[in-house]
Amino acid sequence: MFPTATYRLQLRGGVDFAAAETWLPHLASLGISHLYLSPIFTAQHGSTHGYDIIDPGEIDPALGGRAGFSRLARAARAQGLGLILDIVPNHTAFTPANPWLRDVLRYGEHSRFAHHFDIDWQAGPLVLPLLDGTFDQALERGDLTLRREAGRPVLEAPGLTLPLAPGTDISRNDRDALRAVHDAQSWRLTDWRYERDGVTHRRFFNVTSLIGMQVERAEVFEDMHALLFDLVDAGEVDGVRVDHVDGLADPTGYLRRLAANLGPVPIWVEKILVGEEQLPDWPAAGTTGYEAARAIACVLTDEAGWQRLHALWQEETGRDMSFREALAEAKDQVLREELAAELHELIALCKPVLGDDPETDAGAESIREAVFALLIAFPRYRSYIQPGRAPREVDVTLWQEVAEKAAQGLRSDRVVRALVEAILRSETAEEAALTRRFQQVSGALLAKAQEDTAGFRWVPCLAANEVGAEPDEPAWDGAQFLDWAATRGSRGLTLTSSHDTKRSEDARMRLVALTHCPDDFAALWARARALPEATAPDPNQCWYILQSLIALWQPVGQSIAQDLADRLVQHTEKALREAKETTTWAHPDAEVEQAAAAFARALVADWTRDEPPRLAPILAAGEALSRLQLELKLALPGVPDFYQGAEGALLDLTDPDNRRPVSPAEMEALCSSSGAVGAKCRLTRARLAGAEPAGDDWPAMDPGTRIMARYKPLLDRCREASFGVSHGSDVD
Repeated sequence: MFPTATYRLQLRGGVDFAAAETWLPHLASLGISHLYLSPIFTAQHGSTHGYDIIDPGEIDPALGGRAGFSRLARAARAQGLGLILDIVPNHTAFTPANPWLRDVLRYGEHSRFAHHFDIDWQAGPLVLPLLDGTFDQALERGDLTLRREAGRPVLEAPGLTLPLAPGTDISRNDRDALRAVHDAQSWRLTDWRYERDGVTHRRFFNVTSLIGMQVERAEVFEDMHALLFDLVDAGEVDGVRVDHVDGLADPTGYLRRLAANLGPVPIWVEKILVGEEQLPDWPAAGTTGYEAARAIACVLTDEAGWQRLHALWQEETGRDMSFREALAEAKDQVLREELAAELHELIALCKPVLGDDPETDAGAESIREAVFALLIAFPRYRSYIQPGRAPREVDVTLWQEVAEKAAQGLRSDRVVRALVEAILRSETAEEAALTRRFQQVSGALLAKAQEDTAGFRWVPCLAANEVGAEPDEPAWDGAQFLDWAATRGSRGLTLTSSHDTKRSEDARMRLVALTHCPDDFAALWARARALPEATAPDPNQCWYILQSLIALWQPVGQSIAQDLADRLVQHTEKALREAKETTTWAHPDAEVEQAAAAFARALVADWTRDEPPRLAPILAAGEALSRLQLELKLALPGVPDFYQGAEGALLDLTDPDNRRPVSPAEMEALCSSSGAVGAKCRLTRARLAGAEPAGDDWPAMDPGTRIMARYKPLLDRCREASFGVSHGSDVD
């Protein structure tokens, strides 16, 4: 049965298969057809998310193992529910706890798994940036020891045990012996700071602790998916969500092979579509739906109100840079500081491609300059050129546009154009290697620069600073929305929240509400800036923190206020470090972070003592917009996807805030509760049953009633539309 509605449940953190079973009656009564689980395969000990898999051939015993999963599948089937699994083909954990990697550490290129991992063996021994300091410093401190474990030789460092090659002599533990043993291995220990530009494995973005897998190789594909296929054959899996498909060397080939093995079981891909980008011709039901979340937020945003917020933000913070300028600046910084290893790798791959071509005359600096310019100019996550096949017309056009943009400002465009021609050809082994790697790096750069850097700097209205959204393109009119919906397939997921969204759905609608109530926000800003604690942080940080509190806020008692303050402070620390302007993860500035935290706590305390009157219209507008968001989500083509807790008020910020545990008993009680929370749950249940809710019990107060009236024609059009033709709209 193809899904009619899915519900995402985050496993771990106290939620195992047995706990998931307790959700089933509630989900069935809500009208959910499929339970959609975060990764179930064995992950790092203590993993909070499951994407750091160490054994794709085992269901994690911490969750209940194979037996526990089979019980869950049977219980779900008894309730009329199917199961969808989130799989991670792109990477596993880069740790000796990974049994395949442990085998590689012991046997080097002679290991059966040596080419399962995306390791550049031509670059020399596998670099392990796992020490706090250099290898010599570790020797000097006496941190290293040779011993036997289970009869085999190992090298031990603080918090680390590394297998040694068979036959390694460990009879002595002096410095000379330690150095000789280390130098004889197929790997090299280095300072963790060396990961910036010295790793020899493909990482997940800039996360050195996750190593890329070569699933384009048939034997790796089989080993990575054998257990999944067993579960499908056993009738226990009814759908698959593919994590980070853009990280793969050949997404098209991978999905074709996966679909051939899965048969009728549908596949959804985590794919961020940028602008008017369309999903390639893949054997997939669709995406996980970030473009739907963006479209809904855009059509509910008041453009004139957004312009007023933007103007006030510029005036109060002194920031006049456009978002595109902020993004280019962020890309430049991320390339130099966080993806330097990938940049150097691409430069090295360019050299044999260009060779001694007299028409190009490419020196080292010209190549570096060209690669830098191409990466910064690339507007999407990646292209989909397959070496040995003619490129799609859309990829040719894209690369031609990138070449034109990248060439601007360079002393010569010869190298840029020669590299683009080589990538579009991809005929030789050297050209194919460059194409493959560029297409993987471009996505990592855009994700790190836009979502995780510029999105925390350029912050006039955070509703548009979302995965798959464009902060400087925050508003659509009704016609644009309906035209977009008309092109959307009926089998993709329609999400409004996920484990990766920067703000959950109702928090985002609170921020959209600011565009409908800009004067109220301006009043809250003036009050916030009058606090003594507002003088120390950068005004841009204060602006960000104020929006974040509005997104989280609920009228509360003192104990809950403390929890809100703690959540806001934790999120503020992450936001400041992601922005990378005054503090970073690698080099935190305690003074900057403490000043921001003090302002955040002062703001919560001020509102707890005396809730600002100008907050009420924003909250009322947010409730109306949350209702509209839900109605549009359920009216659009596609499969509505609900994140855990989304049947109630979902007021969370980015992870880990949005991965806090949710109680099924509390969710079950929501549909009989009063207020907007209960109304949302009842509306969800009624619509999923194909019925009208019993009475319009959603709280009504201005400006919420005006907002509902404004968007009712659009909602009616969505419910009535066949989405087979272009639509006009009388909604602004």
